[in-house]
Amino acid sequence: MTEPSITDASVPDRLRAAGGHVLLAGTAVVCVFPIYWLFATALRRPEDVTSLSPLPWPLSLSNFSLAAHELNIPRLIVNTFVVATLSAAGQLLIALLAAYAFGLYTFRFQRLLYLAFVGTWLVPFQVSMLPNYILLTRLGLLDTLIGTVLPTLCSALAVLLLRQHLAAFPKELVAAARIDGRSSWSILWTVVVPNLRPALAALGILLFINAWNEYFWPAVVLRRSNAVLQLGLRSFMGTEGDQWGPLMAVAGLACLPVLLLYLVLQRHIVNAFVRSGLK
Repeated sequence: MTEPSITDASVPDRLRAAGGHVLLAGTAVVCVFPIYWLFATALRRPEDVTSLSPLPWPLSLSNFSLAAHELNIPRLIVNTFVVATLSAAGQLLIALLAAYAFGLYTFRFQRLLYLAFVGTWLVPFQVSMLPNYILLTRLGLLDTLIGTVLPTLCSALAVLLLRQHLAAFPKELVAAARIDGRSSWSILWTVVVPNLRPALAALGILLFINAWNEYFWPAVVLRRSNAVLQLGLRSFMGTEGDQWGPLMAVAGLACLPVLLLYLVLQRHIVNAFVRSGLK
């Protein structure tokens, strides 16, 4: 039996398909427009920053020069990258170990402990903010990058997502590895992790983006405005008025690392969501 070709589709089907494409194109334009306007404003001349012209012309790098004169942008990007990478890697490692235990092992009070662990996801961050602040003060980690990373290392959402993937993991592979005499640690890294690579890549980039965009906790812990990009942006906001040109230039530079990371891991992310949808 041959499948019907697009030329065999009826007129209502073609109109429905065309309407769907128009809706998707309109949604894409709405989503991309703020990013385009950000870079368009950053590339305008300082005297044209408030212009409503959709095309920035003539182009100028003056806003980037003003931002570089005010801030040490390479240092801000490196510090933000270190904080986001350590936070995402720590959350990913702890979530993998916890999900491995909850998903592939059976022990007493397993379900109760899992529900209690996932229940911490419902606790607002503001509730634990003050105890974390006092603990960091006593440890002498206030106003340090490690102090920014430490309270964010455990993510109940990451454990929940990985545990769902491990619930569908073929138990025969784990049983065969145990018969071969492999240890639990060896099974985790040689059997489980290679098969969870798409899910780990997708979760890793989501955790990295979340840590990269975090503003509230770094603003509480770090007292220096030149520590990370999120705090550097507020250097251009003052009571006498906001400097929109340098502000947009730094914000545009802050978007580039996340965009590059997505392009590198795009295939794994798509695979992870496709596999999740097929379960």
